[in-house]
Amino acid sequence: MYMHLLVPVDDTPLAAAIVEQAVAYARVGGARLSFLHARADLAARGDGALLHAMSPQAFADAAAGNARALLARAEAAARAAGVAASSMLVTSDRPHEAILEAARHSGCDLVFMASHGRRGLKGALLGSVTRKVLEGAGVPVLVAAVESNLAARSDEQRALALLREEHRSLAAVLHALLGIADDTSRRPEPALLRAMLFYVEQFPERLHHPKEERHLFARLRQRSTDCDALLAGLEQQHQAGAERFAQLRALLDAGDVAAFAVAAHGFAQAQWQHMRAEETLVLPAASRHLRAEDWRAIAEAFDANADPRFGTGESFDTLAARLLELAGRP
Repeated sequence: MYMHLLVPVDDTPLAAAIVEQAVAYARVGGARLSFLHARADLAARGDGALLHAMSPQAFADAAAGNARALLARAEAAARAAGVAASSMLVTSDRPHEAILEAARHSGCDLVFMASHGRRGLKGALLGSVTRKVLEGAGVPVLVAAVESNLAARSDEQRALALLREEHRSLAAVLHALLGIADDTSRRPEPALLRAMLFYVEQFPERLHHPKEERHLFARLRQRSTDCDALLAGLEQQHQAGAERFAQLRALLDAGDVAAFAVAAHGFAQAQWQHMRAEETLVLPAASRHLRAEDWRAIAEAFDANADPRFGTGESFDTLAARLLELAGRP
């Protein structure tokens, strides 16, 4: 049994699928995970050097991308399943070399990765990063997902992936918020903490949770009474979460950092337990009882969450990525 998996992730839709599969594999075998993202070396390119000369801030934003968000969400998926995980962020224009070096340096005994081929597994491996990793690897390589298979996902699979991805974004932002509140080596950054609270208020409290109730919970109640008590309890937790959030904001406004940190831990723990109940109890029940038309409506509803908000042109996903990059996490 493999006990330490290296899991390369990128910024494509395939990343979420490979993370979920790696977490499931590690959970069964009691393995630990090391997530790796190799971001492009923008400074080594002519256009990157020009951008840096014209606008250092724009260059920094472009170079950062959403790398930390990718890794933070991957770690959030592992934490939700009780799987030990860490992550590595490297800058490289040769991702296969970064993967091989990370596997050697970290002592991984399996590379668990995806392929972006679009003509089946044989075509996927030709001329790809995956093929180069296979050629140079000193440990086994498991190709667990192929991009061409994503196109065949059902509405149910798409809806479940969207729900889990939103959970991962919230969990990652909360984890970063706790890291800042608990870090006694540097002065807390009220502006960043307020921005994170803004994200929590605007996204899960005002968008994600209401949509769960209107689309997922309501349709599950229509199809079965088995989960009525569970759903009622989760809806009460939504309301309680809003009240605890108001307390957090008041403590931050008052400048009581110590009390804010304590309250933030309580809030985050409640949110994580809530999301765990939804993923381990509600979603399996929905898979048993909901029909194809239900899943289609749920997928369409949560797809709309990616639309730009705030009148700024930024989506919630973009905002989460920016917050995590500013936090310097994971």
